[in-house]
Amino acid sequence: MSQFNVATTRLLSLLPNCSSATHIAQIQAHLITQNIHSITTVASAFISASKTLNLLHLAHLHILTQLPTPHVFTCNSLIRAFSHSHIPHIPLSIYTHMTRISIAPNNYTFPILFKSLADFRDPRQGQCLHTHVVKLGQWSDIYVLNSALDLYASCGLMDLCRKVFDEMPVRDVVSWTGLIKGYRRLGKYDDALIAFEQMQYAGVAPNAVTMVNALAVCASFGALEMGVWIHECIRREGWELDVKLGTALIDMYGTCGRIEEALAVFDGMEEKNTFTWNALIKGFALAKNGKEAVWWFGRMEQEGFGADEVTLVQVLCACSHLGLVDVGRQIFCSLSNGKYGFLPSVKHYACMIDLLARAGCLEEAVKCLREMPYQPTKAILGSLLAAGKTHGDLPLSEFAAAKLVELEPGNSAYYVLLSNLYAEMGRWNGVEKVRAMMKERDLKKELGCSSMEREFCNQVDQLVAQ
Repeated sequence: MSQFNVATTRLLSLLPNCSSATHIAQIQAHLITQNIHSITTVASAFISASKTLNLLHLAHLHILTQLPTPHVFTCNSLIRAFSHSHIPHIPLSIYTHMTRISIAPNNYTFPILFKSLADFRDPRQGQCLHTHVVKLGQWSDIYVLNSALDLYASCGLMDLCRKVFDEMPVRDVVSWTGLIKGYRRLGKYDDALIAFEQMQYAGVAPNAVTMVNALAVCASFGALEMGVWIHECIRREGWELDVKLGTALIDMYGTCGRIEEALAVFDGMEEKNTFTWNALIKGFALAKNGKEAVWWFGRMEQEGFGADEVTLVQVLCACSHLGLVDVGRQIFCSLSNGKYGFLPSVKHYACMIDLLARAGCLEEAVKCLREMPYQPTKAILGSLLAAGKTHGDLPLSEFAAAKLVELEPGNSAYYVLLSNLYAEMGRWNGVEKVRAMMKERDLKKELGCSSMEREFCNQVDQLVAQ
């Protein structure tokens, strides 16, 4: 018995130090010949070593061929390893193997499987797994329920997510945060804020993850009052402003037009990252304060923070709104020359074309359009269309409008734009041609509509142009 313990301990100590496939194969052979490969701790250590060397297929094969009835802990370890390695379908196939050889899963098995399916946005398999959980009587476990809720929220299936949430016998902070996050991802910001308020009434204290998601909702929805309340709550509870929480506050204040408060939060943070700087620069860009955005961009570089694609989009956008053509040209040139470690994306080209078009540099804007290695987007063509009308270049507007019709042949608004341009240019044949195209494609001009809220009766009326 002592010799068995010594051999097991020795091999276990060797596994974390494996450096090659040959080395781990030798240890595997020893495990099998000494008949200790089926011990749960040994099998788990072998899986961990295989994962470190990116040889999980070896561990998978080992479990399938050498362990006729592996312990559920061993199976969970293998499922978790594949889940963390983001290899699709394998975790579920291991579970299928478990059911085939009558190994009962436990409440640790299902959260890992749901997490794996959430990562790969596979709700169909998730619903099948959901059925298994109910049949096995584990639908009351809060960890299992939270993982199922997260799967449906990640896949945008908020009806199913809400159904799981409503059926939960007990809800914790993870349950509420998952619901809020799901609504936020789907753009249902009002539902997300209602859920956040209901969480307070339920007496469940939010955590930092809850607050970050709630602040993101406030930023997207323009709910400044709620955002300020969250900030006051953070202060009252004495929470430390870590990178994620501080960045979320900066983004909320900046997006809602309160750039001074955003700057105060920024100055009070001990630790910052690129996302923090991006949020501040975005705030200045949205406030139409391009010079400040460019200045903070320069300070960001001075302090050793590397700009990413988002940073450059925000700075170029700021230059566009303030008409800083020379600064924008310089930044775009540096980006094109590889200074930041990546080449311009279609969003950077869109910002640059918008900058040139707004400034009246129409020939340069068209040249930039023709040289970019991307198909023009609605934003790019919209910039050229507006600039052509502003600066009296109707042929440019015609070009942009015609391209928009090609891009979205089912959008009647673009046909109307093109028809109006032809009319403005006196090209009545063009007007008739566009109207004939609309008739042929069964498109109708959409009616204009305005909304008016009555202050005293809390009612919204719509006024439709006939």
